[in-house]
Amino acid sequence: MSSLKLLVVEDDTPSLELMEEVLVSLKAQVLPTNDGQNAASLINREKFDGIFLDLEMPNIHGLDLARDVRRSSWNRSTPIVIVTGHDERSTMQRAFAVGATFFLQKPVDRRRLTTLYRAVRGTMLENRRRNIRVPLHTEVRCTHGSTSLQGMTWNLSQGGMLIDVTSNLKVGDDLHVSFRMPVSGNQVDSMGVVVWLARNRAGIRFTKMPPQCSSTIKDFIAEVEQPD
Repeated sequence: MSSLKLLVVEDDTPSLELMEEVLVSLKAQVLPTNDGQNAASLINREKFDGIFLDLEMPNIHGLDLARDVRRSSWNRSTPIVIVTGHDERSTMQRAFAVGATFFLQKPVDRRRLTTLYRAVRGTMLENRRRNIRVPLHTEVRCTHGSTSLQGMTWNLSQGGMLIDVTSNLKVGDDLHVSFRMPVSGNQVDSMGVVVWLARNRAGIRFTKMPPQCSSTIKDFIAEVEQPD
């Protein structure tokens, strides 16, 4: 797996440079910005594994940026680290209410940031694995009502899959999908719903899956995307 991709939003230049230096030394890929408008644009066009947000940003407040993250199609589940010099309970409650995941207390120093990042890296990796799509080309059977359809998978994530299938499926249709994993040959059976269609290609989101099937997919993705 490639290094975790982090967005760091901080308007204080020395703090921004320190955070970038420390996180890069911990083998993260860091995109730093001191511009709230630029951060808002990035959030809506790139996927990040973690986002560090300074609470007191000019132009766009950190809480508003956190709301943008949770509304974005790219980063709605991305862990957010709020960077703040405030430790009042009310500030923390407001931040959690808009989707904050962790807190980093200012002033930021090397030891504190290193300790926090090592503690949250596992959460960021797990979130990536839930969302990352890996190539998978295998036959899949889809059952919709009394109709059985044959197709081919294109990619797979823990949350769903993309398949080629010739049918009259519609967005919102419930399906039972069944396929075998490569190498292990383990059978995966799941309920799903059609969330996207284009020509003969359909995006399926898993809605109900036995724990052993979920573990099979998780293990497969972990094997394909080995961490550094």
